[in-house]
Amino acid sequence: QVRPVESGGGLVQAGGSLRLSCAASTNIFSLNMGWYRQAPGKQREVVATITSGGSTNYADSVKGRFTISRDNAKNTLYLQMNSLKFEDTAVYYCYVNLRWGQGTQVTVSS
Repeated sequence: QVRPVESGGGLVQAGGSLRLSCAASTNIFSLNMGWYRQAPGKQREVVATITSGGSTNYADSVKGRFTISRDNAKNTLYLQMNSLKFEDTAVYYCYVNLRWGQGTQVTVSS
């Protein structure tokens, strides 16, 4: 199986928005999936998860600002990030079917 592929990262000013996508090479219909991030010098942490049934869970630090969603027809996972803060700067990874993507850099300028 091919690892999932993230896209949508970039440089944004504080208060701005980005939408990350994660394209899977497998049918995601029955999969629980998640977004994680790793800032320089820190451990990888969970950002948001979504079950096969659509139930979501968020880290306290992103609640009310980030939204995880899925499009099973496109085998794609999304992360809508609003009201971005400097501390959201990190490499963001999706986790699908026991595989990590290569990561996409999100940089928020203060």
